[in-house]
Amino acid sequence: MSEQLNIAIAGVAGRMGRELVRAALTRGHRINGGTERGQAPDLGRPIGVLIGDPSVTSLVSDRVQTAAEGGRVWIDFTAPQATLEALQSLRETSVTAAVIGTTGFNPEQEAQIKAQAEHFAIVKAGNFSLGVNLLEHLVQLAAARLGKDWDIEISETHHHDKVDAPSGTALMLGEAAAKGQGSALSEVRADPYNGPDAKRIDGKIGFSVQRMGGVIGDHSVAFGTPQEVVTLSHRALDRAVFAHGAIRAAEWAKDQPPGLYDLSAVLGL
Repeated sequence: MSEQLNIAIAGVAGRMGRELVRAALTRGHRINGGTERGQAPDLGRPIGVLIGDPSVTSLVSDRVQTAAEGGRVWIDFTAPQATLEALQSLRETSVTAAVIGTTGFNPEQEAQIKAQAEHFAIVKAGNFSLGVNLLEHLVQLAAARLGKDWDIEISETHHHDKVDAPSGTALMLGEAAAKGQGSALSEVRADPYNGPDAKRIDGKIGFSVQRMGGVIGDHSVAFGTPQEVVTLSHRALDRAVFAHGAIRAAEWAKDQPPGLYDLSAVLGL
């Protein structure tokens, strides 16, 4: 078991926030604090009330500095602008490491994350599932071995409340496929297929998106020729898989120097 950490969690009253609290407690860590947006109904309540554990007495706050006071690791699965604002505020606290599962950053925001990594050890990933990160490596390997004669299509399905599309995980898999073929995703990403002239362009990587029900996360990468199709896929069955991966990342990040890391570094893949 890792040494006990003081952990603060952004969006602590949300579905993912509550899973992170449970996962941290399971691993023997302390919940130092947590945040919610101003006017949220859970502001001021003990975090333990959110998960039915009265032993967690720290309160839900709308101030990052208050939630992070005395903390060592910040975990954030919220929204791009909120994550960036939190990182800036954390520079005035005792936090030395951050785990970021937020997705949907634009290039300018990605640059801001990189700049903040000069001050913190940041583990950032589009998906904190061990299985998905193994899939990423398999996709890169398959793309490299099969070559550019194979079409690549990535599909993903999430719950109907998810905002960004394609998902951070789908983009991560696209980047792995492009890297395997010796390209950057920005160079080979296909435009969405739509309209009477939406013909597939050779050498491009396509994405398809579905939003429905309560699907936690399904991702597939298909490689195809006119003769055969190879599909690599992953299905998340429980949101807790992401929370446990994030806590594992927090345990690793606490001992790292400032820098930007991914889950492959955490897992030694």
